[in-house]
Amino acid sequence: MTTSTIFPPAAVTEGAGVRIQRLIGTQQLRNFDPFLLLDYFDNDKPQDYLSGFPSHPHRGFITFTYMLDGQMEHQDSMGHNGIIGPGDAQWMKAAHGVIHSEMPAQIDGRLRGLQLWINLPAADKLSAPDYQELSADDFPVIEDTGSRVKLLVGNFAGQQAPITDTQTQVRYLDITLKPGAEIALPLQPGHNGFLFAAQGGLLIDGNTLPQRHIAVVSGSEVNIQAGDDGARLMAVSARPIGEPIVQHGPFVMNTREQINKAMQDYRDGTLTIMESA
Repeated sequence: MTTSTIFPPAAVTEGAGVRIQRLIGTQQLRNFDPFLLLDYFDNDKPQDYLSGFPSHPHRGFITFTYMLDGQMEHQDSMGHNGIIGPGDAQWMKAAHGVIHSEMPAQIDGRLRGLQLWINLPAADKLSAPDYQELSADDFPVIEDTGSRVKLLVGNFAGQQAPITDTQTQVRYLDITLKPGAEIALPLQPGHNGFLFAAQGGLLIDGNTLPQRHIAVVSGSEVNIQAGDDGARLMAVSARPIGEPIVQHGPFVMNTREQINKAMQDYRDGTLTIMESA
């Protein structure tokens, strides 16, 4: 038997004034271990997104950014600089510390995508940072009658994505359904999972999942059906970490003392400097 709880988005402003919809990290769904935050941005007015997300720090977790429309430029303290467009993604393990910026690489048109924050276990929070940038063609696609599944992270249906998270075994699917099509999605035992309705109407085990809402699901399998106009959704799951979470803005650690240390390191300019063993 599958159970699901539906949560609406919360409108927030981030970066230098970009309007986004927050699905995880709200008052209703504060943390969903190991997921800390899920933001959906969808703007076609340049004045709503051109200010972007100027240089800012992170420590203690992973960010995964997936573009649906438009282009975003990434720069970071590790020396990476690149542009991701429709269907592209970037995986950034901030860990010990990264300072980066994410700025629109366009002056008009639609900018649409998602960013997911994934917690790191205590043993890995101060490990070396890492970054992967992938194009749309790098990801496996599994097609069946009425459905198309793009595998972004982890493994599914015997396929392996170019991104693997060994700590929490994240599985991230971008699923497109034709009008009226159905898919039975196996859920990973012991993992926390959610569905995000990016486009079109959806029925989750017979219950309506409105567009831009999230459904937290549990059980062995979830049955998903598209409405008359078809649908697109993200299906994400991972193994929970089960450790204390203390968050202060862009820093996510296990104790208040560790947060204070992260803030001091950022002020001192040592956030991104790894101590020698």
